[in-house]
Amino acid sequence: MYDIIIQNPLYSALLALAGLSVIFGGILGFAAIKFKVVGDPIIEQIDSLLPQTQCGQCGYPGCKPYAQAIADGDTINKCPPGGQATINAIADLLDVDAPSLNSEHGEESDTRTIAYIREDECIGCTKCIQACPVDAILGAAKLMHTVIVSECTGCDLCVDPCPVDCIDMLPVQKGLSDWKWNLPSSVGEQLLASKPSGIIASDRSGANTR
Repeated sequence: MYDIIIQNPLYSALLALAGLSVIFGGILGFAAIKFKVVGDPIIEQIDSLLPQTQCGQCGYPGCKPYAQAIADGDTINKCPPGGQATINAIADLLDVDAPSLNSEHGEESDTRTIAYIREDECIGCTKCIQACPVDAILGAAKLMHTVIVSECTGCDLCVDPCPVDCIDMLPVQKGLSDWKWNLPSSVGEQLLASKPSGIIASDRSGANTR
């Protein structure tokens, strides 16, 4: 067997490649385990509660950086798209008091909006494409642009850059596809609501026997 490998260069090359693959694979596997970067789970949990509009109204370039900032001690009331429900959910997660929304960052709206480009007025400047944080706008230079409705988060960052003002923010009609339950109240509120109104078990049993 050894003589065949020595006499046949192809077999020798394949065997060498296989050996190198095993060695480098082992090194990479060890490095992946040894130097694995573990993210902070609280950041992921906070980020999952944020509305993912990536609008920047909080002062950060997106929801994930804001989640990082909250984990580092920033206030939790800078997200107008999420509103008071998101503030309550984050406060419940972090076990802190829920403040009201900071009006310096905007006002909460009950109506979700999405961008709509009046395509016959679009000049194809691509400025809205560059401004969109979620790549929800299709188009090319000097060609018509259009919005992917299912991807638009309603951040309205594309409106101001448009030089011909052909982008409108229109309200979204709620249907079965986007209907969802409202976020539950905080655990403390639920516990207070579930407390009996001063009646005890013996009172109930006495009332039943009457």
